[in-house]
Amino acid sequence: MLTDIQIAEAASPRPISEIGELLGLTAQELEPYGHYKAKVRPETIFAREPGAGQLVLVTGITPTAAGEGKTTVAVGLADGLQRVGAKSVLCIREPSLGPVFGIKGGAAGGGYSQVIPMADINLHFTGDLHAITSAHALLSAALDNHLQQGNRLNIDPRQITWRRAVDMNDRALRNVVIGLGGRIAGVPREDGFLITAASEVMAIFCLAAGIEDLEQRLSNIILGYTYGGDPVRAADLNVAGAMTLLLREALGPNLVQTLEGTPAFVHGGPFANIAHGCNSIMATRAGLAFGDVVVTEAGFGSELGAEKFFDIKCRVGGLTPRATVLVATIRALKLHGGSALDALGTPDANSVRAGLINLAAHVENIRGFGVEPIVAINVFGTDSEDEIEAVAKACDDLGVRYARSEGHARGGEGCEDLARTVLEVLSSGKSNYQPRYELDSTIKEKIEKIAQNVYGADGVDYTKKAEKDIAQLEAIGLDNTPICIAKTPNSLSDDPAKLGRPTGFRITVQDVRPSAGAGFIVARTGTVMTMPGLPKIPAAEGMRIEENGSVVGLF
Repeated sequence: MLTDIQIAEAASPRPISEIGELLGLTAQELEPYGHYKAKVRPETIFAREPGAGQLVLVTGITPTAAGEGKTTVAVGLADGLQRVGAKSVLCIREPSLGPVFGIKGGAAGGGYSQVIPMADINLHFTGDLHAITSAHALLSAALDNHLQQGNRLNIDPRQITWRRAVDMNDRALRNVVIGLGGRIAGVPREDGFLITAASEVMAIFCLAAGIEDLEQRLSNIILGYTYGGDPVRAADLNVAGAMTLLLREALGPNLVQTLEGTPAFVHGGPFANIAHGCNSIMATRAGLAFGDVVVTEAGFGSELGAEKFFDIKCRVGGLTPRATVLVATIRALKLHGGSALDALGTPDANSVRAGLINLAAHVENIRGFGVEPIVAINVFGTDSEDEIEAVAKACDDLGVRYARSEGHARGGEGCEDLARTVLEVLSSGKSNYQPRYELDSTIKEKIEKIAQNVYGADGVDYTKKAEKDIAQLEAIGLDNTPICIAKTPNSLSDDPAKLGRPTGFRITVQDVRPSAGAGFIVARTGTVMTMPGLPKIPAAEGMRIEENGSVVGLF
């Protein structure tokens, strides 16, 4: 069986100019990065009349550690829609190098449902993540230089909330001490690193409506507080303009294609467990301007990426989703039904039935936003017909439409039934999107609404630090913003060991941090980390490039 990279390298992609032509873009409106990828400048998007495209979100049930193939389903669905006569556009996130070289993999899909050039996309691509990391680093350097040069703003080093960023899984950088080495080496203080996908600059990049909005949002970043308790913003250091300059070229969405030649915008890459987990608003708007059906994807399950998509991205971007595809796999349902990890490939319809409570919770979550779900049963070769039938019966009992998804093995052909089902739901007009909370609710009220109504928690507990953080944010006027909850993706609760549909639990908020530039605040729960670590045997150990230029080991 061919690996993902072998399938991708065997493809014969169309020149990117031809993909642009499918969208009505002229060669002059594309900025090529080689033969098979290009950027579309923001002004080109703004020059188009707002399209009548319908937005479809792809999310999932609570996943296994290997993921359940949401991106693969999203790619297959976009191709399937083209096959059944719809003008579809795919809008997904860029991969982070951390997972690529770690364990989870990239974000280009898999099998015969991939975006290409796969190796480029999973590695440096057009340099967007490097630009974001550099802009973040500039602000970090300016902050510590300000402390070194006399601290005119009277910044309290003990109340700095801004951390550094790098696009790699490196647990040793979670907590560091900087400024050692004497007077000329800086002011000693505690610091730490986030992975770039968790950076506020990444969130701003993905939520910005254009270059002016980008600079304004960067200016609003809160770095910490003065000795008197006043917030210190990036604008106070006068570097927001330079940060914008670093991000200017990156802000244009990246245009590539699927294996079947469907246009795809791949842009921005925040994680959904520690950030808001959605591709850029610029890319989504481009899709809606140029396509009839826009397929996008949010990370992890409905309580993470989808919740933030509905409550943050759609609210900020003025987007109206019309349907949601909920990806479910037999292996994940068996895990939630009590099967051991090493038995997930063994047929066990009873475990599937026991795990369907997790599927039901996610269906309810999506309907709670007023959006109609479609369950995509992402089929693997180890799945039995009895197991698949158990899922189909559960969907019938829940009154939810469903279809098999076989995009990994068969590409768009394997997603034609799913595509037709999605089009039927879109034409029904059943969806009536609405956020889960009002912005003028208190910070605690918003956190508790998410915890109780989306996670199923009995309530929320706050550490002393979280209580202090909330009081400080309310004092500076950041209470009327959306909430971005950082939480484990392995459970509906904040305890990764609680599988299925946990009951009788409470969420613990460890701390609450400002993301004033992004326009939300981040509440960290449980033991979730904003800097992942590498596994015992990183995927990087199996990667190399052969003499003929072929890539080995990249999935």
